Amino acid sequence: MSGLQAAAAFAALMTLAAAFAGAQTPAHPASVAPAPPEAIKPQTPPVTATDAPPASAPDSEPNAPTAASSATGVGDLLVAPTRLILEGRTRTAELALVNIGDHPATFRISLTHMKMLESGDIKEIETPGPDEVLTDSLIRYSPRQVILDPHVVQTVRIQLRLPETLAAGEYRTHLLFRGVPSTDVVAPIDPKEKTEGFRILLTPIYGVSIPIIIRHGDTTAAVTMSEPRLELSKSESEPSVLHVTLNRTGTRSVYGNITVRFTPKGGGKEQVVGMANGVAVYTPLPARIANVVLRPPAGVNLSAGTYRVTYMDAEQVGGGLLAEALLSAP
Repeated sequence: MSGLQAAAAFAALMTLAAAFAGAQTPAHPASVAPAPPEAIKPQTPPVTATDAPPASAPDSEPNAPTAASSATGVGDLLVAPTRLILEGRTRTAELALVNIGDHPATFRISLTHMKMLESGDIKEIETPGPDEVLTDSLIRYSPRQVILDPHVVQTVRIQLRLPETLAAGEYRTHLLFRGVPSTDVVAPIDPKEKTEGFRILLTPIYGVSIPIIIRHGDTTAAVTMSEPRLELSKSESEPSVLHVTLNRTGTRSVYGNITVRFTPKGGGKEQVVGMANGVAVYTPLPARIANVVLRPPAGVNLSAGTYRVTYMDAEQVGGGLLAEALLSAP
């Protein structure tokens, strides 16, 4: 990944941090290109529920950092970049964290393992297998826990250690940032309220994870699109959706942006009516379904015409076409 991509990630993080806080402290720029946020979801314990956001709606631009938000400041975290690829001679990387809340917040950092489902959702692997355990042994990171004052940037350093006997292929793990609730938070008690027994305060724990992908030796990947299907809106409150299957072959994951273009029946100008950025197909999954919400310009009737769906490589600036599909309606 280029230095320009890293600089773009850092600049995007600083812009968002400034928007939330109006001030920030400089940090070292990240050394790997950014990507859309993988997932943010309050859970107990916190785990990521979806990968690069489900393609059912336009996602963040590639340079947008991941953000989580909560009233207590536990989830007020920006992370950039939101996707790391270590390959070739790249052995180190840096992440920048920013607390955009109004209170100090503590975040615990750990490795976790996820698998992608055909729906595109990401599910935590409860019992890691030999490959997952091996991947963890390749990664070193520091620090393991951070206490961030408001509007301050913290750098997390990643180091890759490859044994000489490592087989060629792609290895993946996920770095999880988990908010640690403050013990100072106490539920307010109404003096007029009559209660008996004891009271329990449940505090949601926010977590956000980013994938760390290691590519060693020769790896290949190819993608095709199949089964495009249009689901037209049945009411003004429900948008139209185009569904398409991404089929992956080879020894590495693929990652790209989907664009849906529409040409009305009888002729007319082709127009962009839907986009979904940061759509991945992770190994070993051979295929996943992407769902793209369509947002046509005013006056455009989507019921009759030709749809052209493209999947463009998002790992490199100016990435080329990975796959394309056509759909005629009706």
